[in-house]
Amino acid sequence: QVQLVESGGGLVQPGGSLRLSCAASGFAFATYGISWYRQAPGKGRGLVASISDTGGSTYYADSVKDRFTISRDNSKNTVYLQMSSLKPEDTAMYYCNARRYWGQGTQVTVSS
Repeated sequence: QVQLVESGGGLVQPGGSLRLSCAASGFAFATYGISWYRQAPGKGRGLVASISDTGGSTYYADSVKDRFTISRDNSKNTVYLQMSSLKPEDTAMYYCNARRYWGQGTQVTVSS
């Protein structure tokens, strides 16, 4: 069956870095664009970054531009989200998405 498994979340101080991973299985990963979304407590789920099937095209929300980098390794069926210069407002559950498929999320908390 289709699985998207996020990992790499945790507690980090402001200004720190984390790398999230999304390991996919059960579908033709290399033909899907993949996105990262996030949802903070009491807020809706919003798009953070997207990457095309080949990795040749990316999109970033304005709030994370120049701080986050999305990438993928189709040989490993994995998408990454490198997050740097983290801010408290980046605190949220981060979800991996491939069209109608969603992962279970990984929590990122930015706090001193």
